[in-house]
Amino acid sequence: MKNRIIWNIAPFVCLAALTLQAQPKIDTSPDRAKTDLKPGLKRIGSVKPRSTKQIESSNWSVGCETVDRKYTDFDAYKSYLEPLGIKKIRFQTGWARCEKEKGVYDFKWLDEVVDYCEPRGIKVWMELSYGNPVYAGGGGTYLRAKLPVSEEAYAGWKAWVTAMSKRYSDRVNEWEIWNEPNLHKANTPALTADFNVMTAKILKKDNPDCRIAGLAMAGCNADWFDKFIKHIDEQGALDLFTWMTLHGYPKNPDSLYGGFGKAKRVLEKYTDKVKIRQGESGCPSERQPQLALRNLDWSELRQSKWVLRRMMGDLGRDFESMVFAMMDMIYAGKDASSINRKGLLYTDTNHQVEKIKKVYYGVQNTVAVFDNTLDRVKEADITVDYKNRTSAYLYSKVKGGDQLIVLWDRSAMPVESTETGSAKITVKGCTIKEPVWVDLITGRIYEFPKDRVSREGDVVIFTDVPVYDAPVLIVEKKIVM
Repeated sequence: MKNRIIWNIAPFVCLAALTLQAQPKIDTSPDRAKTDLKPGLKRIGSVKPRSTKQIESSNWSVGCETVDRKYTDFDAYKSYLEPLGIKKIRFQTGWARCEKEKGVYDFKWLDEVVDYCEPRGIKVWMELSYGNPVYAGGGGTYLRAKLPVSEEAYAGWKAWVTAMSKRYSDRVNEWEIWNEPNLHKANTPALTADFNVMTAKILKKDNPDCRIAGLAMAGCNADWFDKFIKHIDEQGALDLFTWMTLHGYPKNPDSLYGGFGKAKRVLEKYTDKVKIRQGESGCPSERQPQLALRNLDWSELRQSKWVLRRMMGDLGRDFESMVFAMMDMIYAGKDASSINRKGLLYTDTNHQVEKIKKVYYGVQNTVAVFDNTLDRVKEADITVDYKNRTSAYLYSKVKGGDQLIVLWDRSAMPVESTETGSAKITVKGCTIKEPVWVDLITGRIYEFPKDRVSREGDVVIFTDVPVYDAPVLIVEKKIVM
């Protein structure tokens, strides 16, 4: 009997051991993110990653969504959060997973997430979604879900939100209300506004100082957004909110800011206190037949360019920003075609991490440089002479005033090439004395030749600067080395 028991258990022990061994280790070498980039400069180092405990705060969150519907497994990717360096995660709380029997709540799975993140310097902002089938008229439970409609369901929603608020108010200070409600035509601007106000009031009751993001809107429909904001304003309830979040997935990550700008101007008609937040935005690492950015020839390089351009574009426009997502998500079924490949980590069909993508290291590099010790120079006098359209921003250290310039070619969807062009950058009031050139995807640091730098009074001119369609830096050497 003993032998039989050992024989039966052994395969499971071996399988568990193999699973643990298969967990890819984070590469900490100087060449952790490889590309074919050849800027024609002398390499002198690499950006050093910084963990969440080494960073006080920054502009970004990372998406840890869909655990509520078991599209991802938090335990599979949680060990990669702290080394990434992002201080906040967006987490969908799942009413239907919490309350499978009326009035009986299972918060164990959420407790485990908060308990894991808190000692590692990671804050959780909880997104309250979706409906619950245990209530008649309880709303949909998946993307494009209909809001609850019955009195019983509304009462159930209120009770659940109250229970959530009471349980987590001492550890969770940021909340978001319902994901992408505008995707269902029954969720009118007025109905969605009332639902947001009702929920926000419950959250504020237990924690008046909590910060709430409303809407989580798919896209940037300015007319829909205006009606939504106006309805809240008519109730005198805009002061319940810190942000209104918008999502967007354009082929060219720099092309969405026209829509964001319209939404920002709409909001400013009613209040100067509520801000626009980019609440979800990502790009696949390969061609996929479904979901946002489908049927396009993506790759890990193109994904890296897309994500980093979006991070830098949001930061440069003062939009708090989120990277979507931490891990690839299996939306339905078990075959590879059902996987949403927008993760920083590549998953297999068993929700396990198969490899670390190039974009993980690119995000890690970006977060290591751009934290709360840098301030954007708001009225920077900077011009770039280049063959294509570029974005360029000047940042300065809060203490000491050392500066960096970030720029990239924003003219098109990212391409499968690392070929660089040559730009001339003219900056008034630039203090950079010992410039180096940095590629954010790889983190590689290169010496920038002194004969390409000239000064005319307080104007500094950098010539023959390598530029391509991913963010690069001209930066004071001591900031990154």
